[in-house]
Amino acid sequence: MATHVLETNQAAITYDVEGEGRPLMMIGQPMDASGFTALRAQFPDRKVITYDPRGLGRSTRSDGRTDNTPETQAADVHAVIQAVGGPVDLFASSGGAVTALELVASYPDDVVTLVAHEPPIIDVLPDAAAARRARNGFMDAYQAKGWGAGMAAFMQMSSWQGEYTDEYFALPAPDPAQFGMPAEDDGKRDDPLLGTSSLAITDYYPRVDALRAASTRVVLAVGEETGNAFTARTAVHTAKLLGQEAVVFPSHHGGFMGGEFGWAGKPEEFGVKLREVLG
Repeated sequence: MATHVLETNQAAITYDVEGEGRPLMMIGQPMDASGFTALRAQFPDRKVITYDPRGLGRSTRSDGRTDNTPETQAADVHAVIQAVGGPVDLFASSGGAVTALELVASYPDDVVTLVAHEPPIIDVLPDAAAARRARNGFMDAYQAKGWGAGMAAFMQMSSWQGEYTDEYFALPAPDPAQFGMPAEDDGKRDDPLLGTSSLAITDYYPRVDALRAASTRVVLAVGEETGNAFTARTAVHTAKLLGQEAVVFPSHHGGFMGGEFGWAGKPEEFGVKLREVLG
């Protein structure tokens, strides 16, 4: 694997290139390249490109900002694709899938096939106002009581099945210990998932006309084990927005991982499905 650092607009983006063959890029948000170790291993016949988003992992930023806007992230990914030589196939997970939708809309020649896996886009949902309230709830818990409380509230929000109803909002604040989280407040408020830096991701709305006009084949993907939870519903409704049905992939929201960050999915099965969809 070769690691490179690319100077973009007020950021130094670190990216990795491994192998030869048809280029396949894998991106996440707020996850960095280290989350794709198991999935990358499923494609020894491809040139696999991974990267750390600006301000995360090994990538630094000097723009004085902490927000993670899809527009800025898309420009960074575009720069990496230009550096490695595109177009590429692109697998994009979670917030990375939101970035990828903006990338295709803004730079339609960069991507041949995009597989956008469970993008957390609130405003495609029929219960968008309630979903935003639920999202704000875990952010408020984080600001008030720290990482453990915020992450426990996030787990409660993200695992809830179906629309956010009065029943959901009547739930008591979860005990961090039940999720194996610390109850103590370490005083930090810089978590890229729980802090306000992620607002621009979940508040993004797809540029439907631009996506339809692009030559890129866009595939929305949903995990079979995600059920009817938040990111499954956002994937299904984003697919409907584009006039398609979400393609079901093995496992859950992190189903491509093999234990990275303590989250084990089914990377071998996931890789088989991804290869099938990419064609």
